[in-house]
Order: sequence, then structure tokens, then C-alpha cells
Amino acid sequence: MGLISMMGDSLGCSATGERLVSAARDGDFQETKALLEYNPRLAKYSTFGVRNSPLHYSAARGHHEIVSLLIESGVDMNLRNYRGQTALMQACLHGHWKVVQALILFKANINKKDYLSGGTAIHFAAQNGHSRCVRLLVADYVPSISEFWNFKGTKNKDSSTSHFFDEVALSRVVNKKADGGITSLHLAALNGHAECVQLLLDLGASVSDETVQDGSTIDLIGAGSTPLHYAACGGNAVCCQVLIASGASLTAKNANGLTPLMVARSWHRNGLEGILSKQPQTQILVLPSPYLSLPLMSIVKIARECGWRRLPQSPSGEEPCVICLEMKCTVAAEGCDHEFCTKCALYLCSTSTSATSSKRAPPGSIPCPFCRHPIISFSRLTTTSPIKLLSWTKNSTSLGPTIRPFSGTLRLNHSVDLGCTSLRSVSFRKLKGPSICNNSDSETAPCLVSCLRPDLQRSASHRANMSRRSSSRIPSSP
Repeated sequence: MGLISMMGDSLGCSATGERLVSAARDGDFQETKALLEYNPRLAKYSTFGVRNSPLHYSAARGHHEIVSLLIESGVDMNLRNYRGQTALMQACLHGHWKVVQALILFKANINKKDYLSGGTAIHFAAQNGHSRCVRLLVADYVPSISEFWNFKGTKNKDSSTSHFFDEVALSRVVNKKADGGITSLHLAALNGHAECVQLLLDLGASVSDETVQDGSTIDLIGAGSTPLHYAACGGNAVCCQVLIASGASLTAKNANGLTPLMVARSWHRNGLEGILSKQPQTQILVLPSPYLSLPLMSIVKIARECGWRRLPQSPSGEEPCVICLEMKCTVAAEGCDHEFCTKCALYLCSTSTSATSSKRAPPGSIPCPFCRHPIISFSRLTTTSPIKLLSWTKNSTSLGPTIRPFSGTLRLNHSVDLGCTSLRSVSFRKLKGPSICNNSDSETAPCLVSCLRPDLQRSASHRANMSRRSSSRIPSSP
């Protein structure tokens, strides 16, 4: 009888957790909010098998408001599923830039690698050509200074601006290698995403990095291949031209002795023979990427310090942000001094195409929507005060009552496949078997989901069993 009761308790917890999973997957904000108000620990629930959490589901579907709500409830934003993929990787894979923006603002780890391919979030974004996601991933590495374009790649750096720009750290992020030595530039070139290739090159991606044979990958092109080999295999002429203009070698041979031209012929990319057969007689002019955003770092720092969601309404007598007409102005564009709220400034930096000609404006600057003046950085208004305790550092959700910190061990490890694919290799890691939530001893092993909520009642048979258990414990009268 005790075993049956224990199973009933754990099934009830699982059923409530599945309700949160369904709400997060379907984008039901009110249902998610109601469940988390009752018990924020529900955010740490994960489905059996693949260990996908509600955060994984909401990120894969692009529900950025639910993602923010879950993180504020205390969920680990770097939680992995059985593939080793985080919510940030899921968002980058599907191109949900609003989710990526939210996770970057919450300081999600962009350097984690998945178990199957060793790829990071930037690999998943480049694989499908999501340039906006790539732009957001490097927000903490591209400084908001007008000298960035001339400052990048130079050996003699000005000491007054060198502390703003860590070129080595940016290069490590952009040129990080997955299994087989594949970089994000390899993947973008292979899949023909010319805009993403151009952005990665502007960020310092190397055109000479070669793949390696690591024994666990199936490489149809051959080890020792450069991004130009991969572009030749993909068959995109623009990618090949951009790589050649950036210094890619036409005569480089991989481990199979194949040049990019030979790779193109082997894959029947006949349209590339004229491009890959000889060096162009005239230099190809490649403009800076329109996805390079210089003011993004400045507004991200302000948003982390002062907040960007649920800011108080503009008081009477003070004009609100002229874009959204809802929130008060918190930042000003340096140069033209037009004021915006933090949320609108974030949207502007994440979606607008930047200047590509240095004659009119520095490359990477964003045009002001009011006067078209180039915006290079944002500054905080004197009336904007930092938030001492940010909402996601608390133990409770900002939408619900305060609860005690949870100190138990969570071991509900299962999940449903989200349909995510690896980059190119398969390597499995040993996973721990699932354990059952035991509510028999609430002090030492608290149940993941409380089973006492009136509107989340159990089945009639379970209630009958509980009644019989209670009656059996009452001592009979003498």
C-alpha cells in the first residue's frame, strides 16, 4: 500500500510538471505564470528521457516572455538536455533572436558545447544563417567605439581605447572549433549564408582554419579543409567571392589533395569554376556587414544594470518614450541626444541594419530613427538609477509571493525530443538513470511539485486510497 501511495504522489507531481511543459511549449503565458506563482520550483522540472526542461521548450518555440519568466523563477539558464544543448543553442538553431536577446541579458553561457558535435551557440546560429543571433552572441565583445573597424586587426593599439576591446576574447568566440575542427565560418559557408559569412569575417573569423580528422566524424569533403573548401562544396558563389576577397587561398589542398576547385567539380558545382580557377584580376570590394552593431554593448550593459522589463510608467509631466509611448526614457543616443526607453533601444540595436559606408557614418553604427544621425553608443540618463537587486537573483519569481530557497536534489531526468540535430558528428555520453520523486519524507527529500493545491486535485481513486490510509491510522476506541 505504501508503494502504491508513493507512486501516486510522484505521478501527481509529474502531471503538474507536464502542465508547465505544455504551457511553455504552447506559449501560454498566463498558465505558466499561474503555475510558477504557486511554486517556482516547477521551472526546474524536466521530462523523462531526454531531460528537456520548460526553458528548452519555450526557447525552441520562440516564447521570449516565458523564457524571461522561467529564469526569474530561478531556473538554471545553462541547463542541458541529453544532447548537451542549452536553451541558448535551441534559440540559435531556430533563429529566435528575441529569446537569444533575453538569454544574453541574463548572462547565459555562450561557450558551452553540446555532446553530439562539440558545437557552441554560434555554430548553431551560423549553421542556419541567423545573423541577428550571431550579432547578439558577441554583444559583450564588440565595443561601442567608432574606432572599432580600424582598431580591429592592428598590432599597434591606442592605449586609451585598448581596455574597451579584447580582440583575443572575440577571436576565441568566433573561431571556436567543434568536433573535427569545424568553425562557425565553415558551417555558414557550407550552407550558403553569405550575410552570415560576411559578419563572421568582420568579427575576425579566420579563413585559413582547417578541419581535422578526429576519428568520430564523417567528413565527405576531407580533413584539412578551409572554409573555402566548404563554400565550394555548398555551391554558393557569393560565399566563395567574399572568402577570396578576405584572403582565402585558391591553391590550398586538404588531406585528400583536393583544392577548392577540385571539391567544386566533385560535387558538380560547375558554376564555380570561373571563380575558383584563378585569382580575380581586380580586387573585390566587400562592404562591412550590415549586421555589425556597435551600440549593442553599451545598451546591454545599461539594461543589465537598470533593468529593461516592467519598468515603472512615466509620471505625469514627464514625456514617455516616443516610440512605445509606455515606458519612461532611460537612455540617450550619444551624438544627437535623442532619448529612448531601454527596451526600444535594445530592439533598435538588435534589428536595425547598420551603416556599411565609412563616408556617411562609421561602419556598424545604427541610424537614429528621428534624425538619421549615426548612433555609436548609448548613455544612461541622470534620472536612471541602477537596480541593486535584480529580479533574477532573487529566490522567488517577481510575479508571485516569496518562498523559501529549495535545497533538495532534483533528479527528474527525462524528456521529449525537440527535433534538434547535431552539426556533423555523433558522440554519446553516459547519462544517469531517472529517479522517482519521493514525497514520503518531505523534510529530507521535498517533492518537486507540491501535491496539495486544491485546483490541481488527483484522481478519485487516489483520493479514496488516501482516505483509507487516513482512517487506518486513527486508533480504534477501546
